[in-house]
Amino acid sequence: MRVLTGLIAWSLVEIALFVIVGSWVGVLGTLAIVLGSGVAGVMILRQQGVQLGQALRQNMGAGRLPVAHSGLVALGAVLLILPGFLTDMIGLALMVPPIRAVIIARIGSRLRTATVHQTYARPQDDVIDAVVIEQRRDGEPSGWTKP
Repeated sequence: MRVLTGLIAWSLVEIALFVIVGSWVGVLGTLAIVLGSGVAGVMILRQQGVQLGQALRQNMGAGRLPVAHSGLVALGAVLLILPGFLTDMIGLALMVPPIRAVIIARIGSRLRTATVHQTYARPQDDVIDAVVIEQRRDGEPSGWTKP
């Protein structure tokens, strides 16, 4: 119910902002702003996708995922693509590094990270040679193995 109420409220705010901005800059100005923010969002998302792909390739070997800032920039770009002035304002806010840092800090404070490091020491000369035969309870092979 909260989600539905939130979506309805969001839509009403967007409509009100369209009316207010439209009264200030006119219909063509409003359309130009909406189309311009959409084009900017597509360009940012395209650039961010390339940068994120490169960063993932570089850092996957080290076990790091540098997606926090890049992910928020991509989310901001998607919000710029969506028509509406409230989504544009939130999308533009996500482009500002200090705002992203605050969001990441708030989310990070709510998350716990657990890492487990376990090593297995095995002599190299221990070799186990085995053959596994899988059978059903009725004695027939399961079909997953070759006889």
